Amino acid sequence: MKVGFAGTPAFAAHLFRALIDAEFRVTLALTQPDRPRGRGQKLAASPVKELAREHAIPLHQPSSLATTEARGLLVGDDLDVLVVAAYGLILPPAILGWPKHGCVNVHASLLPRWRGAAPIQRALLAGDAETGVTLMQMDAGLDTGPMLDAVRVTIAARETAATLEQKLCAAGTSALLSYLHDLAGGAPKAGTPQPATGATYASKIDKREAEIDWRVPATTIDRQIRAFDPVPGAATSWAGERVKIWRAHPAAKPVRAGSPGTVLVAEDKSITVVCGEGGLEIEELQPAGGRRMTAPMFAAGRSLGADARFGAA
Repeated sequence: MKVGFAGTPAFAAHLFRALIDAEFRVTLALTQPDRPRGRGQKLAASPVKELAREHAIPLHQPSSLATTEARGLLVGDDLDVLVVAAYGLILPPAILGWPKHGCVNVHASLLPRWRGAAPIQRALLAGDAETGVTLMQMDAGLDTGPMLDAVRVTIAARETAATLEQKLCAAGTSALLSYLHDLAGGAPKAGTPQPATGATYASKIDKREAEIDWRVPATTIDRQIRAFDPVPGAATSWAGERVKIWRAHPAAKPVRAGSPGTVLVAEDKSITVVCGEGGLEIEELQPAGGRRMTAPMFAAGRSLGADARFGAA
């Protein structure tokens, strides 16, 4: 069975490696063009591209699949199935109908909830208690195709986007390999329509969403910090200095009234900050251009006395 793979970030690369390790015959890979990355904004290969290079798998990096020319480089090759995971480009009908068994998408949510580009972050921002992975037969809609399998995953109390992605990768790998083994054996799972209700859209993350607004409840900021760990990182300012906050939790006890962003106390393990509702205990921060540090380390080099505050004045 000839399998193709389309994906771009680390989540996709994990699934791609699983296909290779399971000794499926992967005959081509698709990933997005190299993008500027890091402080120097140098062009960098995607994790999927690096893996394709490592295993000498033919690679294509079209900027779009909308043109006949771009599609012509692909559809001339026979393919039994194309596995898609966080690819980032729209697949037109000509591509969807190209493989013998169509295109199968591994989506990091329990569809129809969180269709779209950022299902992991949106689930955390919303405070969902559960998410999962859906294996879906792709159609022309946005994550609307028939479901081939779904695996539920509990979201832990202190879950971050990084830890949740790892759990979803494991669940998605198991579902995908099971489906492909059935397909290779001539007994593929039949798809079922997605529920008619409960659809939500997981729009792409805008870096501006990572800016902390201390006027909102501490529970909301806590979700924001965990949803944007590791990318792009929830950020605020301190005396004109850009700071990312990596670990924090809502204060267990009520905090005294104060202007949102005001530091109430800097203790042995955390810095307590007033929020629009409740307080947030910060445990780990990172000044711009610096390394991650504990709250006491941050406080040691800065004045956290009266009227000290995070965020704009």
